[in-house]
Amino acid sequence: MGYKCGAGALGREAMIQSGFHSNFRGSRAALIAGAALGLGLPQLAVAQVAADPAPADAPTVTPVSSDAATARTTTYPMAFFAAFAPATALDIVRRVPGFTIEQIDQEVRGFGGAAGNVVFNGSRPSSKSDSLETILARIPASRVLRVEIGPGDLYGSDYSGKSQVLNVILTAASGIDGNVTVKARRDYTGHLTPNVEASVLIRRGVSSINLAADTSQFDQTEEGSDRVTALSGGNQLEFRRKVNTFSEDNPFVSATWGMEAAPDRSLHLNGRYSPGSFRLKQTNLVTPASGPVRDDRLFQDYTFGAYELGGDVTRPLAGGEVKLVALANRRDRDTIDSSFNRVMGETIGGFEQLTDSRYDEAVGRLSWSHANLLGFSFELGGELAYNRLENATELFVIDNAGTRTRIDLPIDQAVVDELRTETYVNAGKQLSPALRLDGAVAFETSRLTVSGDAAEQRSLRFLKPSLTLDWKPGSGWRVQLIARREVAQLDFFDFISNAELASDRVNGGNAELQPQRSWEGRATVEHPLLGKGLAKLELGYDRVSLLQDRVLTVGGFDAPGNLGTGTRQFAKLNLDAPLDRLGLANVQLRSDATIQKTSVRDPLSGNRRGFSGFWPEWQWFVELRRDKGPLSFGGAISDRDKITFFRTDELDSNFNGGPFMNAFAEYRPDARTTLRFDFDNVLQTAGQRRRQFFDPNRSAPLPVVEEFRDRNRHIAVTFSIRRGFGGGAAKAG
Repeated sequence: MGYKCGAGALGREAMIQSGFHSNFRGSRAALIAGAALGLGLPQLAVAQVAADPAPADAPTVTPVSSDAATARTTTYPMAFFAAFAPATALDIVRRVPGFTIEQIDQEVRGFGGAAGNVVFNGSRPSSKSDSLETILARIPASRVLRVEIGPGDLYGSDYSGKSQVLNVILTAASGIDGNVTVKARRDYTGHLTPNVEASVLIRRGVSSINLAADTSQFDQTEEGSDRVTALSGGNQLEFRRKVNTFSEDNPFVSATWGMEAAPDRSLHLNGRYSPGSFRLKQTNLVTPASGPVRDDRLFQDYTFGAYELGGDVTRPLAGGEVKLVALANRRDRDTIDSSFNRVMGETIGGFEQLTDSRYDEAVGRLSWSHANLLGFSFELGGELAYNRLENATELFVIDNAGTRTRIDLPIDQAVVDELRTETYVNAGKQLSPALRLDGAVAFETSRLTVSGDAAEQRSLRFLKPSLTLDWKPGSGWRVQLIARREVAQLDFFDFISNAELASDRVNGGNAELQPQRSWEGRATVEHPLLGKGLAKLELGYDRVSLLQDRVLTVGGFDAPGNLGTGTRQFAKLNLDAPLDRLGLANVQLRSDATIQKTSVRDPLSGNRRGFSGFWPEWQWFVELRRDKGPLSFGGAISDRDKITFFRTDELDSNFNGGPFMNAFAEYRPDARTTLRFDFDNVLQTAGQRRRQFFDPNRSAPLPVVEEFRDRNRHIAVTFSIRRGFGGGAAKAG
């Protein structure tokens, strides 16, 4: 398989302004090929300023803190967000100055690593499968009393290394509140995709029930071309004109029940079911330099299933509290990829790949915490997790008679088992009114077994210390310094071989892959900006050993592997401010800008180069919105540098054809109803991809062939109607 296969790339992998698509951790390679390029200290979590919400018509509301030199949290009452007319907790969190929801890999093994940076009433949710955005979106805004933002050590060991964690404080008022949203999305072809989402929160005394469902359907068409060129003479070898039509469905239903009699007396249960599918049809008109014109086809049909049950219980013990968390989840994935080379309507060859996988996880976590043990906040705990992946991959070549012949990949039938433990202790002390020191030590063990086409067994042990210094000298300044050791998790699918038919290549599996380790340093400085805003600068340095990247296996395949020691340096500036003082009434600015540098010695060329994957050297984002009475409108524009995958025989780079822009307009005819238009890809920016091939691999000084891909989904418009109902919280207030 190579660039001459002609099946070409599915365009979505080039639309990098949308980010990477992922339905199932570990299926990353297959999905890029086919689809794209709580545990805490609740008694510490209560704000030091227990201010009641200001009246909704308050003209000016600023963040609250008891004393700039001593307060560890900043409190935002609901009146602070009144101008934005939020309907859900997600709308509220997105408007907190200087705060960005942390995108966590929900499929990370175990419980501790999937914490995110948002807690609820001081505690972490016990669900892993629901993203923070999903949880926040199903909480009506009327149920939010206030939000508080502070350093992660306030909320337990899972957050101790985080500079900011947001605590959403919910009202205890009895009643029923909910939202229903109906959407219709129109892409540039005129195709309409409907969606319905609904959630309801029912509270009676100390008990609450939250029910949510979403059809979550996404249909889209994109078009573009590929051009393959011989670099020695500049001759075009092949031109492909492509249209990709795909449908992605990720519906879900979820239910949670909670009983919260006190911060140290609570019980939560949650369940979630999410069936899913992804289907694609690619038409590909191929014009080679010589030979007949082909009418190639690519088809993909993926089905998914995800189930989760979990819960937690908290009880007082020895002056503190003990908490038990348990959850189990299962994810199934079946895929069919088929590519056909066709001339005059007749198939002259092709490939087909079938995969069948099942992933199971069971996690138990027990912790004990004390708010003041000999002058220290203290937490001790342990976690036990069992994970198992069963995967079968079959790759076939198809001849001109339609006969399929099996291609034996190095590791295509495998079972991976892991028994993982983590024990930790976390302690913190206020050294002075303005200075606090927190430290944590975790000890992780992992016993991995790979069976099937490969036999591998090993035991791993890691010590992971961290230290955080938090200083608030006054006048709104805050400085935080963090030093920690992190150990990455292995992706079980990296042990298994697979083909990417849309990219005409094979990924080898590597059962000997080791997790990378890193020492990380962070320095964060923040200060209020233009009254209610915030300016924040974060500096970081990582030293990574056994960097997980791409290597050349003994069998000649490109596969995940470990390189030597690499480094990462970055600086990120966040500005979030109202522009009233600059003469722009009711206008809000949010912006992020990041520069970073990664470096590791390449095993093939011997030169220093960046890390493979999403490590752009620069990226920026600017959002402006105006909120005046019932009308809001605005837009966001962003761009970034290319990202490159350093494969053994090619450089695979993805980049934007220019800045990417979205816009919206929103009208609220009454307090319960919101009408909204969203405009996606206003500038009609294309996603682009450049692949440079080396012979026999990148040890050669220059590439011999280049493939350039261009994809554009053009403008899409979404109209939505959101209607709130209930009002129990408002009546109780």
